Amino acid sequence: MRVVGIGQCSWDYLAVVDSFPASDTKTEVSNWQEQGGGPVATALVTLARLGVPCDFHGVIGDDQEGEKIKKSLRSEGIGISLLVTRENAVSQKAFIAIEQRTAKRTIFWERPSGNPLLPEELPGTLFDDCSFLLLDGLMSEVSLFAAKKAQSLGIPVMLDAGKVRSGTLEIAGLCDYLVASEQFACDLGWKGNPAGFQDQAKRLGAAVVTITLGGQGSITYRNNEIIVIPAFQVDALDTTGAGDVFHGAYIFGLLEGLDLADTIRFASAVAAMKCRRIGGRAGIPDKAEAISFLAERGITLQRKD
Repeated sequence: MRVVGIGQCSWDYLAVVDSFPASDTKTEVSNWQEQGGGPVATALVTLARLGVPCDFHGVIGDDQEGEKIKKSLRSEGIGISLLVTRENAVSQKAFIAIEQRTAKRTIFWERPSGNPLLPEELPGTLFDDCSFLLLDGLMSEVSLFAAKKAQSLGIPVMLDAGKVRSGTLEIAGLCDYLVASEQFACDLGWKGNPAGFQDQAKRLGAAVVTITLGGQGSITYRNNEIIVIPAFQVDALDTTGAGDVFHGAYIFGLLEGLDLADTIRFASAVAAMKCRRIGGRAGIPDKAEAISFLAERGITLQRKD
């Protein structure tokens, strides 16, 4: 198995505060950390910790954050031969304020200043021995190209859809799995009614559409079936990156041949475990830890017949 990811990578600066301050005031930080981030990059880190080989394709700048991003991915064993460095450019970075009482976070982020990855920069061997393609759609041209190519080769594609952007819906129509945020669903008319969104989910084109709802779990649409999976309760310190981790663990469940409900249940567990530590990656478990977490709650995962 090998998963290819095309999308965002970031360097995150994280600060824990008692509460988010009002404007023109000061507040003391109780915990300050730095970690790698970004939707696709963090999903691939999740897969790597679960034992799946991955290759990441994206863009960084020739700055200190770019070097840190490369080092963080390399340390996880992720292939970065096509992590392109743009000269005289800054890498994507974020400052994340985390409320200690609620574990909720507020993110301030800066896009990379280098040009997006282009289709002609992808190698002809991109999909050799590839079992799955993960996209976040931010670089729409290369994402659309890769989705079409993967579809022609019978390689399943997942889109991590954070919000509706230019090209997002076209890419979604080429995907087997659309795993989207509540914001994405709201952009399309979601009003908190699972049955009321079913027709819209079908129109998106993906065979399976999952909407993540944070602490409320997730709702998945497949044909005429609606699957509701609650979130696992943990002593959360930080929700940063929980959705990204969910995507990686979701792909892992699919590759393992789990049935869809248990795939989502596994992804929910891994995302919850992540929330017990600060940052998007520090708390990501390995496979044995995730299975143990589920077993402690009386859950045994089932493979498809």
